[in-house]
Amino acid sequence: MARIYHIKGREAALPLPLLAADREQAAWAACLEAVPQGLFDRFWPGPLTVLLPARPSLPAALVNSQGKTAVRVSSHRQAAELARLAGGPLTASSANPHGRPAVHQFRNIEAALLRTLDEHSLDAGLFKGEPPTGGLPSTLVEPLETMSRNRPLLRLVRAGAVSTGALEAAGFCVRLA
Repeated sequence: MARIYHIKGREAALPLPLLAADREQAAWAACLEAVPQGLFDRFWPGPLTVLLPARPSLPAALVNSQGKTAVRVSSHRQAAELARLAGGPLTASSANPHGRPAVHQFRNIEAALLRTLDEHSLDAGLFKGEPPTGGLPSTLVEPLETMSRNRPLLRLVRAGAVSTGALEAAGFCVRLA
């Protein structure tokens, strides 16, 4: 994980999100009981990352200062299979330096990032499998314990591929961070 932080130029105080093959793997890392009814049924697998209480067994480097971890179930077939083969969720990060725009195609990965991968003896050929669908990053939400207008309340931490409108249409009330 330290190499990922270095390669991305990301501070270790910002834990990396986790990518799980399925709900069972996600439950290994986070307390899924904190999730409002229907959220996973509607948006997993897919581009919705959820900030949840971390399980006590999760390494501290994957837990934020509030005791939470970010987890999602991937709809990318190869990524899910890697997590399945690994036997648990994987740390996940986009292929761009921290704070820079998202990369949608392998050929658009910054040369400096590829050089750093090479310096760390990481094979950039790993990125040449089934390409991601591209587009917006995953939406990051945090379920809140309160209700709003008799609907489960989500705090929007990062806007992304799942729109606020889609969350609201699914019966959730969304509050901006």
